Amino acid sequence: MADLLLSVGRPLESVPESYIRPASQRPNLAAVEIDGNIPIVDLGSPDKSLIVAQVGQACQSYGLFQVVNHGISAELIQQMRAIGNEFFHLPAEEKLRLYSDDPAKKVRLSTSFNVKKETVHNWRDYLRLHCHPLEEYLAVWPSKPLAFRDVVSKYCTEVRRLGFYLLDFISLSLGLEQDYIKEVLGEQEQHMAINYYPPCPEPELTYGLPSHTDPNALTILLQDPQVAGLQVLRAGKWIAVSPHPNAFVINIGDQLQALSNGKYKSVWHRAVVNSEKERLSVASFLCPCNSSVIAPAKQLIAEDSPAIYRSYTYDEYYKKFWARNLDQEHCLELFRT
Repeated sequence: MADLLLSVGRPLESVPESYIRPASQRPNLAAVEIDGNIPIVDLGSPDKSLIVAQVGQACQSYGLFQVVNHGISAELIQQMRAIGNEFFHLPAEEKLRLYSDDPAKKVRLSTSFNVKKETVHNWRDYLRLHCHPLEEYLAVWPSKPLAFRDVVSKYCTEVRRLGFYLLDFISLSLGLEQDYIKEVLGEQEQHMAINYYPPCPEPELTYGLPSHTDPNALTILLQDPQVAGLQVLRAGKWIAVSPHPNAFVINIGDQLQALSNGKYKSVWHRAVVNSEKERLSVASFLCPCNSSVIAPAKQLIAEDSPAIYRSYTYDEYYKKFWARNLDQEHCLELFRT
């Protein structure tokens, strides 16, 4: 399968058949809209009740928002992007040592999404890493580029801090205790995907990633500063999320939709590709502990708003998610009451 890696070998001059979507499933790029109202939350605001209100509104109306003044330095962000780009431009033999199409592997370089299951491939290579506890995984992370482990471990630590800070605001915005969500999720796992989307000769025929929701609790995405590619579905229309300088995009995942009893929506999103420019993004996933039991918060259930979802373990959910194609029906539908 290693010959599938798009970042190895000469750039392709046309899109191979295995990447071409049926006409009805193509991105229809001409219909994508720009929305200048995608919420941007300033975490540096001294008014914490304002942040709570803004986060709650964004989770309800978009399932996504951007954050600025988040406490992660512009220097570390730049280093993370640089090391990601450097990795994908390493010699082929260096990268191929890390190649695997086994979703269970804790560190793997792969392509598309789930090459064993899917019928049409996606125009993406990615390096997936487990990041917590760091000391457990650091020794099996890539040793090249030389600064990789140092930069990425600092970045992971900072992103985890930011994620926990955001979960506090999300809890409060639901009218729950500040620590409620963190306590339910348990000792959270943390994964990272460094996504590389090479230039694609015919972007209208394929995706970097097709429409999907994230199976975890919260996703913290670092976009490419120059090349847009992330799009979200809102009111039946696809909207481009323009990169904002040194901001992170925060996605609500399936577990927060379940915990909020459907009040907050796990956002449907996709990645499209560019005919001229390569694009790099870094997605960090905060995931419940495998044994944690997910169910709508009791405080959000009433006679007129019964529980929409049954209780389940995250382990059960994650296994179901990876057993299907990315663009099948929402995995959460399988857990309705």
